[in-house]
Amino acid sequence: MSNKAVINTEQAPAAIGPYSQAIKAGNTVYMSGQIPLDPGTMELVAGDIEAQARQVFTNLQAVCHEAAGSLQDIVKLNLYLTDLSNFAVVNQIMEEYFQAPYPARAAVGVKELPKGSQVEAEAVMVIGD
Repeated sequence: MSNKAVINTEQAPAAIGPYSQAIKAGNTVYMSGQIPLDPGTMELVAGDIEAQARQVFTNLQAVCHEAAGSLQDIVKLNLYLTDLSNFAVVNQIMEEYFQAPYPARAAVGVKELPKGSQVEAEAVMVIGD
């Protein structure tokens, strides 16, 4: 018997490929990358890097809630940016969504992201005891 469960919510964008929004194994939740798609339209949100970063964190938050957790339960966060000069702006937006102690994190510059996104984030969350 597996303790693996699929996490899926309509409050975050549906997967755009052969993957799940998140998988819960025991008390650990592995969240797939979120780009700034509006879950209602499945279109990239209009606006600059600030708008895109806010949507990414809002999407992650929805997946956390569906898994009975919160952003504060994230222990590892990976950020992918198509322009590392946006790093400081994404940090500012992250501070709106997270409180200390912050998760461990990596920020990686990449050539491009799906649908022309400027930012993507994936996370690992631990919930419960």
